[in-house]
Amino acid sequence: MSSYSGSDIIVLEGLEAVRKRPGMYIGGTGKPGLHHLLWEIVDNGVDEAVNGYADCINVTLHKDGKSITVQDNGRGIPVDPHPKKNIPALEVILTTLHSGGKFEGDQYITSGGLHGVGASVVNALSVELVARVQRDGSTYEQRFERGIPVSQLIDLEKRTRSTGTQIYFAPDPEIFESTQFDSKRILEELEIKTYLNRGLRIIFRDETQGETVEFVHDGGIVDYLGHLIEENKTPPVHPEVFSIIQDTLESSVRLEIALQWTESTKECIKSYVNGIPTCDGGTHEQGFKDAVRTAVRSWMDTHKVIPRGVDVTSDDIREGLFGVINMFMSDPQFQGQTKDKLNNPSARSYVNSLVRVALEQFLNTHPSASDAIGARVLQSARARQASRAAAKSARSKARQKRRLTLPGKLADCSSMDPAEGELFIVEGDSAGGSAKQGRDRKTQAVLPLRGKVLNAEQATASKLRNNTELSNVTQALGCGMGANIEPDKLRYHKVILLMDADSDGHHIATLMLTFFYRYMRPLIDRGHIFVAEPPLYRLDAGKKTYWALDEAEKSEIEERLRKSNSRIKIDVQRFKGLGEMMPQTLKETTLDPAKRRLLKVTINEKTLTENTIAGLMGRDASVRYRFIMENAQMAEDLDV
Repeated sequence: MSSYSGSDIIVLEGLEAVRKRPGMYIGGTGKPGLHHLLWEIVDNGVDEAVNGYADCINVTLHKDGKSITVQDNGRGIPVDPHPKKNIPALEVILTTLHSGGKFEGDQYITSGGLHGVGASVVNALSVELVARVQRDGSTYEQRFERGIPVSQLIDLEKRTRSTGTQIYFAPDPEIFESTQFDSKRILEELEIKTYLNRGLRIIFRDETQGETVEFVHDGGIVDYLGHLIEENKTPPVHPEVFSIIQDTLESSVRLEIALQWTESTKECIKSYVNGIPTCDGGTHEQGFKDAVRTAVRSWMDTHKVIPRGVDVTSDDIREGLFGVINMFMSDPQFQGQTKDKLNNPSARSYVNSLVRVALEQFLNTHPSASDAIGARVLQSARARQASRAAAKSARSKARQKRRLTLPGKLADCSSMDPAEGELFIVEGDSAGGSAKQGRDRKTQAVLPLRGKVLNAEQATASKLRNNTELSNVTQALGCGMGANIEPDKLRYHKVILLMDADSDGHHIATLMLTFFYRYMRPLIDRGHIFVAEPPLYRLDAGKKTYWALDEAEKSEIEERLRKSNSRIKIDVQRFKGLGEMMPQTLKETTLDPAKRRLLKVTINEKTLTENTIAGLMGRDASVRYRFIMENAQMAEDLDV
C-alpha cells in the first residue's frame, strides 16, 4: 500500500492555483473563459464610471487578434507602497488573490468585482501583461509574465494631467484552447455595458478589421429593451414602456427596471448586478417575477377580466414579456467567481415590493396598455389549455385504439411515429421471443405467427376474415385490407417478414407476400414491405465471425479465408431456425438497421408478377407441376 504523508501535501504559492485550476476562476478555457479575462478588466473601468470617477473606456483588439488593451479615464490604480507588503499597490493587486479596494464601501459604493481576484487572475493567465497608470501628474508602468513581475514599477517621467489605468494583456496559449478573440462578441458585450450605464462612452478599435466603433446610450436600459424587442422581430402589444429608474446612489441599493409585453411566444428577461450579467438569474430576478405575477393578477381580479373556466398561470402572465433588470448594490453575494447568479435573500423582497407597487399603479393609470396586457395573458391561457386538452385527447384516443384493436401477441413499440416504426412479422413463438428481447423497443414491434398461414390466393373472403394469423397482421397494421384499405393509416412504415432461412421459412414468406399482393397491394406500391435475410450459417475463424445467408455464400467465405491463410481453422454452425439464435445474435445479424440485410418488395413486371402469383399459388396444380419439373435440378438444395 502506498504511503501518504505530509510530503504529499502540495501548497500552491501566489497565482499558481489560478494556472493549475483556471476553470475555478473563469469558468473554463474555451471561448467564454478567454473573453471572461476581457470582461474582468473592462468591469474595473465600469466600476470607476458607476461610482462617478470615469466616463470613457477604450478597448483595442490588436492586429494579431490575440492581445487587447483596455484604458479608462478613472482615478488610476494606486502605485504607492502597500503598508503590509512593502511593494507598490499596483503589484499587490496584480499578483495577489483577494486584494483590491472593493472589500469596504469607502472607495466603491457598488462594484462588480468584490472577490479581489479579477485583475490578478487575468495576470496569471496571460503570457504578458503591461499595466500603465496615470495619476498624481505622472505615468507609471510595470510588466508581468504569467503573473510574475519581470520589471519594477517605473516612472516613465511623462508629466500629465490625465488620470486612468491602461492594461495590455495577451492570454497564455498554454492555458486556452485558442487565444483568438471574437470581435463580434466583444462588440455586443461592450454595447450592452453602455446600455446598463447611461452616459458611459466605450470606444472599440478593432485593428484586425481596421474599424472603430463608439457606443453611448443616454436612454439606458429603456433603449436596451427596445433593442432586444427589435432584435427578436416581435411587435409589442402596448406602446408604453414600464420603467423604474433610480438615479441616486445614496442608499446601498439602486434599481433600474424596464419591461414590455410583446406578441412573442417566449419570455426574455435579462438581469444584471453591478453591470455583471447574471445568466442564471437569482434572487433579484425571482423578485421581479413575483412582482409581475402579483401585480397583473391583482389588476385582472380587480377588473374581473378572467372569464369563468379560464385558469391563468404565472407562465401565461409572463409569455411574451421582455424585461431588463439592472441592479446595483454594495454587497452582492454571487454564486462563484463567474458571478452567474445572485444569492442575496434580501434582493428578492426588495425588488418584489418596489416593482409590484409601481407596476400596479402603471396598470391602473394606463388603461389602453393594461387592457392589451390582459388580452395577451388570456390569449396565452386559452392557447395553453386548448393545447393541453388536445394533447390529452390524442393520448387517450391512441391508448384506447391500441387497447381495443391490437392483437394480444403483438409486442408493440413505444414510438407513435409511423415513419420510424418497424413491424417484424416472425415465424413461430420461439423466434418471436428472441426478436422481442433483441429489438429496439422504441421503434421495433414484433408479431409472431403460428405455423403456415392461409394461402390468400385460394381462400375465400370469409376464410381470410376468420383466419387468426392474418387477422392479427391486419389489426397490427391498422390500415384495413381489400377494398377498405387506407394506406395513410399504416402504423409502421416498414413491415418486415422475418422467417427462417430454409424452405419452410421461404414458403411462409411466399404465403405472406401473396396476402399482401392480393389484399394490401398499396403497401407494396408505396415501398413499405420488406423481407429480412437472416443468416443460415455462422463461421468463426480466429477472433472474427462471419455470417452467410446460404450455402453458396458460406463456400465463398471459406474459400476467401483459406486463400489468405491455408492453415486457418474455420468452425461452421448451421442455424436450424431463428429460435436457435440468442437475442443478441439476432439483433446483430437481422434486427440492427446498421448491420442487417433487407430486401424491399417491388413490382417491376406487373403481368409477370400476376401470372407467377396466380400460377404458383392458385388452384391449378399443373402450373406448379411444370415449374417443379423445369427446376428439378435444384432439388438438391431443398431442406427436406
